[in-house]
Amino acid sequence: MTSQRTRERLIQRLYEEGVSNAQVLEVIRRTPRHLFVDEALAHRAYEDTALPIGHNQTISQPYMVARMSELLLEAGPLDKVMEIGTGSGYQTAVLSQLVERVFSVERIKVLQDRAKERLVELNLRNVVFRWGDGWEGWPALAPYNGIIVTAVATDVPQALLDQLAPGGRLVIPVGSGEVQQLLLIIREEQGFSRRVLGSVRFVPLLNGPLA
Repeated sequence: MTSQRTRERLIQRLYEEGVSNAQVLEVIRRTPRHLFVDEALAHRAYEDTALPIGHNQTISQPYMVARMSELLLEAGPLDKVMEIGTGSGYQTAVLSQLVERVFSVERIKVLQDRAKERLVELNLRNVVFRWGDGWEGWPALAPYNGIIVTAVATDVPQALLDQLAPGGRLVIPVGSGEVQQLLLIIREEQGFSRRVLGSVRFVPLLNGPLA
């Protein structure tokens, strides 16, 4: 179930669902998603669905990984991207093949440690990790050309807006319970523009690091 044919079926489905960035599709084709889930779930790794990774977290649906990556890159290549929510490391691995540098923040240390090991195994070495509170971002290394948030916030964290470079793009799910919207926020000369991109379903963005 981790065969090339299974992966090709996933890529075809993503294309049919509207993902059109050829670079994003190629990176998802070659990234071994089965390495980012428990062995017992490896046979489902190339289904277009979120899967549990423990600690009440999930590995994001491939469509959502592709769509959010595509939105970040919509205006051209990016040098410096911050990811809020390392999780399994799958979105991190995809991003690291699309942008020059990734700075990934995760509050659950055991998940981030596993993700680090997977990225080393795949020889993806342009990622720097921080164990900490995603609501705070990573101010010491700001500003970022792109920020991607892989958990739903009740509102847009001011700290993340502050850490966005001029012209920078923030892709973030916002809402609570069943009502969640994916937003694209761009830092303009005179403030921020916002686009609502549709309904989504993510685990909550929580405060405070956990060992």
